[in-house]
Amino acid sequence: MRSRLLWVLLLLLGIGALVLVLRHDQGTIAGFETGDFASLIYKIALLIFIGGAVLALFRERIAEAFQAAIFWVVIGLLLAVGYTYRHDLRDIGDRVLSELLPGRAVSRSGGIVEIARGNRGEFAVIAEINGARISTVYDTGASAVVLTQEAAKAAGLPLDFLNYSVAVETANGRTRAAPVTLDRIKVGGITERAVPALIAQPGQLRTSLLGMSFLSRLKSSEVRGDRLVLRAN
Repeated sequence: MRSRLLWVLLLLLGIGALVLVLRHDQGTIAGFETGDFASLIYKIALLIFIGGAVLALFRERIAEAFQAAIFWVVIGLLLAVGYTYRHDLRDIGDRVLSELLPGRAVSRSGGIVEIARGNRGEFAVIAEINGARISTVYDTGASAVVLTQEAAKAAGLPLDFLNYSVAVETANGRTRAAPVTLDRIKVGGITERAVPALIAQPGQLRTSLLGMSFLSRLKSSEVRGDRLVLRAN
């Protein structure tokens, strides 16, 4: 019975191929565009080949063959769905990671970056400064980006040649900081170059600050509920 069915399918496939050869210049075949009809014949041939291979492998174990076929069909559908909605899935993944890892920037279209509020109520921002990942705190009250000694060292700045000539106010009181220019600051998909910054004296600052020398270059920076939204120019 299976052999007879296979021969019938092969006969139909041969007829379809013959019709395609004879009427390839007609534009349409049985209501299909010629290209669509050729694609249909190809897919039927592929299906027959796969079906024949499965039957040859499993022979009397038809139930197992059916289960295997269903398994691979489901896998194929999942892969197709995943590929079709890959951008949406990536956005969902970014949102989940931003909630689990406060400070992780999530980039959106249109030059928008979002950051979730941290457990202590502040917005910790992981910034890439001169190629180094630095933990900072969003602070519109800071006139400039201010780095701790440790952050400055990680960013490759020359600590031995600093001139602490700028008076600044910190949580620990009045102190002095050294002016520098950062080659690059990157937060998510936003990148700014040649950004003026300050380096605090040793022991005067616990966390680096993402201040106005970077923020003022953006089109906007605002807090929306539990999210910080940065928009590039």
